[in-house]
Amino acid sequence: MTNREYGAYIQKMAKPSPLWKDLAWAFLVGGLICTGGQALRRAYLSLGLDEDVAGGAVSVTLIFLSALFTGLGLFDKLAKHAGAGTLVPITGFANAVAAPALEFRSEGFVTGTCVKMFSIAGPVIVYGVTASALYGVILCLLQ
Repeated sequence: MTNREYGAYIQKMAKPSPLWKDLAWAFLVGGLICTGGQALRRAYLSLGLDEDVAGGAVSVTLIFLSALFTGLGLFDKLAKHAGAGTLVPITGFANAVAAPALEFRSEGFVTGTCVKMFSIAGPVIVYGVTASALYGVILCLLQ
């Protein structure tokens, strides 16, 4: 079977994706996560925290909840239906760190959990830091 024949076979066998349904779920779940973050921010502000501290507290809370839901197996069930809606940056990043760490914990703390923890998130961190340093250099040269 050639590559072209195999591609045609896959296209024929693949179940069509319900695009509009997937878009609606992603929009709704992502919006609910953001709305929850905003509600947390308002709650922290009402407790007397200033703007910066409240923002940090919201981030920590969302990271904790994402890691907790990943550990309980709830994040994957939600992501199965919500798709990209769960990838709101901070929750998706927390899941990307927690999921591989949990998956490889049987290999030991150092060689399993610690090594695999950043297998998905590591490249994001490296490219993010590299891009920010490059942009900083460019900005310094232009000023």
